Amino acid sequence: MCTLEKRGNLFFLTLTGDDDHRFSLTLIESLIFALSQVKSQAVHGSALITTAHGKFFSNGFDLAWAQSAGSSSGAVDRLHHLVVSFKPVVSALLSLPMPTIATLPGHAAAAGFLLALSHDYVLMRRDRGVLYMSEVDIGLTLPDYFTALMRSKIGSASARRDILLAGRKVKGEEAVRMGIVDSAAHDSEEGVVEAAVRLGEQLVKRKWNGEVYAEIRKSLYPEICGVLGLVPKTVVASSKL
Repeated sequence: MCTLEKRGNLFFLTLTGDDDHRFSLTLIESLIFALSQVKSQAVHGSALITTAHGKFFSNGFDLAWAQSAGSSSGAVDRLHHLVVSFKPVVSALLSLPMPTIATLPGHAAAAGFLLALSHDYVLMRRDRGVLYMSEVDIGLTLPDYFTALMRSKIGSASARRDILLAGRKVKGEEAVRMGIVDSAAHDSEEGVVEAAVRLGEQLVKRKWNGEVYAEIRKSLYPEICGVLGLVPKTVVASSKL
């Protein structure tokens, strides 16, 4: 499932175990609860690092559970339930009152890729892991909030085409060149987590007002926030004024 740990002003949300961290309803509920705990404990100068054990960050939705429904219509209903259930995870991350860092020890596919993009910063390993949207290869359409987040976070139309329409598997250094991730100069799980901690510590030192930070983030990505129903406040005043 997942665990939440707090070290100083850094929160660590970890997908545990050596499997591929498929998003079941239980794991999605655990993520939503953990993010609510992070939000309730936030102070000025907090930051979140999300990572995972093993060779996967996440391989997306629990398709095996959906396919076990016993009929095509049942499978579609179960998949729709997963899609709807996962939407609050993206919403919680985009409205979280602190900087967020996705730390990928390995592959991030489909909804796992989306989870990574829901963070402010994404770090990958150089030696392992790809970003992959599998939907075109397995015959699934994309939910509206998936495409809205892709358009919001991946600026290049050709990169979006290659990822969404060609099912291109993107390794770390190429993802940096495409402007999708911030760093891929790490050769181990420990190395990428250490880099995330260094970045997190730098962000924590700024001691930003989290509510202001979240409102600026929401105004930066109006399309995805509109799809999610996240409406930026007109004015949030800092105590420094």
